[in-house]
Amino acid sequence: MTTTDVRYVGSALDRVDGVEKVTGAARFAFEYRPRDLTYAAPVQATIARGEIKGLDAGAALKVPGVIAVIWHGNAPRLAPSDAAELSVLQSPRVAYRGQYVAVVVAETLEAAQEAAALLRPEYAEEGHDVELRADHPRLYRPEHVNPRYPADDERGDPDAALASSPVVVDATYTTPAEHNNPMEPHAAIAEWDAGGLTVHDSTQQPSGLRGQLAPLFGMPPEQVRVIAPYVGGGFGSKGRAHPYVVLAALAAKQVGRPVKLAVTRREMFAVTGYRTPTIQRVRLGAEADGRLGAIVHEVWEQTSTLAEFAEQTAVVTRMMYAAPHRRTTHRLVRLDVPTPSWMRAPGETPGMFALESAMDELAVACGVDPIELRARNEPAADPDTGLPFSSRNLLACLREGAGRFGWEDRDPRPGVRRRGGLLYGTGVASSTYPAYRAPAQATARAEPDGSYTVRIAAADIGTGAKTVLTQIAADALRAPVALVRVEIGDSALPQAPVAGGSMGTASWGTAVVRACEALTRELEESGGRVPPGGAEASAATAQEIKEQEKYARHAFGAQFAEVAVDAATGETRVTRLLGVFAAGRIVNPKTARSQFVGGMTMGLSMALMEESVMDDRFGDYLNHDLAQYHIAAHADVPDVRAYWVEEDDPHLNPMGAKGIGEIGIVGTAAAVANAVHHATGVRVRDLPIRLDRLVR
Repeated sequence: MTTTDVRYVGSALDRVDGVEKVTGAARFAFEYRPRDLTYAAPVQATIARGEIKGLDAGAALKVPGVIAVIWHGNAPRLAPSDAAELSVLQSPRVAYRGQYVAVVVAETLEAAQEAAALLRPEYAEEGHDVELRADHPRLYRPEHVNPRYPADDERGDPDAALASSPVVVDATYTTPAEHNNPMEPHAAIAEWDAGGLTVHDSTQQPSGLRGQLAPLFGMPPEQVRVIAPYVGGGFGSKGRAHPYVVLAALAAKQVGRPVKLAVTRREMFAVTGYRTPTIQRVRLGAEADGRLGAIVHEVWEQTSTLAEFAEQTAVVTRMMYAAPHRRTTHRLVRLDVPTPSWMRAPGETPGMFALESAMDELAVACGVDPIELRARNEPAADPDTGLPFSSRNLLACLREGAGRFGWEDRDPRPGVRRRGGLLYGTGVASSTYPAYRAPAQATARAEPDGSYTVRIAAADIGTGAKTVLTQIAADALRAPVALVRVEIGDSALPQAPVAGGSMGTASWGTAVVRACEALTRELEESGGRVPPGGAEASAATAQEIKEQEKYARHAFGAQFAEVAVDAATGETRVTRLLGVFAAGRIVNPKTARSQFVGGMTMGLSMALMEESVMDDRFGDYLNHDLAQYHIAAHADVPDVRAYWVEEDDPHLNPMGAKGIGEIGIVGTAAAVANAVHHATGVRVRDLPIRLDRLVR
């Protein structure tokens, strides 16, 4: 057994898969080519609600190379499922525009696309409803919001407290539907053989996808294998099964050959999830000095008629600031739209835009500095659960950020800093995200040649997960990192939870550490000798997590923004963006900084650009490509900086780490909006901050 005094956790190790990625050796889902491969071209519904009455496949079947045209009239039957969104081609009903209603399988992609264009389903169209309103007659309270929080929560008497408060902020904020657009679009290859189903998919959870596919096809999970060693971004959109992967598997079963299905950028706007639009009313009641007495946060969101997804938008308000009286509610309406899903920091991202904008409005109303206002409302324990925080360094982030950003010289008056035709302003917002950890399994093996192999079905979606797991394993084995190989991205490996919820490293890392510790003990008992056939140990963490101490575990941060607004046109640019975070021990500073900066960049994009525009007449999102759905590019982020405070939290996991993939986006949009108000005196409560919302 090789030992080393070098500690790799905390070092800026280069990505262990960097060479494969830059040389093209890394293969993503679309790049596999099994024998006898065929290609699929889906057909999407052109109505938002109704029923398919017929489908003439004659012309399509005459296209050279076409193998099959599959629709609900001839599709293989799937097992009954509560996941109606995944019951592809099982019914003539159309629940939203863009829903898959047929698929063509052909020898080439070109032939499949040509034939798909010839299909003209006959519809019986019905009236549709795609408009989210706070007064919608079909609003209802869901039983719970993502993942399992109560939909409503109330403490004290918030109405009476608001009525008696010297200072009240009462404002409504809205966020639009937003769509994930990872660099690698969704794609899958499905292949059936005597052993079952094998799927190459761009997914954030091989184990979870296997668990979703197996019951649909009436199979035990061990007969489904999901392979995803490389994933080109996900941001939540690849965190669960979507109709395209079921369609690929169904088509492959029908034709008896492997089928490749790549989702186009346009199709992604209908079939791979999105962030629900929100309407949020926030009421804050405070003393003249800004100390909160009451918080009321009411949320209205949409879901589809097929499935319920309720984003936990107001949940963050339950724990963020001290207030003896509080009420948070969520209301949903089922519309003729696709089902919303996860998008980076679901719930916290739109919820903190509203809460942190309202806190800025309260700071202005009370004449209190925004950082001081947050300090005056710092809770001693979690206001929601009453549990002590495992660590809470929000104020350290705010004060560290203020020093680095140059906050102390800030003139609080809005609209008075002009340089030529530009108005300048600065804003701040807090951010937070729960420090989750889920059960996982891992194995660690000592090889006869002195190296080590660690296996776990984790997914690296571009975050550097494989690299940090290598660092974690090397330290636990007390071995040089060059001797450690980590295998991930395959459901045949030990079970692992989703690369989402900012819990990947915490969950997978715990299992890896425990497996490596077990292997180390085994080798020590044998005098450090590795048997000729090698030695292996495994670990599962479900019991450890179940028995962990009761604490409120959250990461915290603070984002600071400077904006320049053209006084004549309203064009807004973020000239500086700075974040400081408290997220436990940072496992790899290089990959961590990338995550923080990426999150803040996405938050900037949310603040100024991202908006999926619904056409009520057709029931479809109009701007369903990157030419019209605008996201931040390099020129939009000239100066984005990320820092962190040292945080030693012994109540988390063996690494002492909190998740960092999502907290960067959480407060950024509010910080930008607050800076825009400081620059112009105009309070924009509806994202994105468009020209027409500033020029009046």
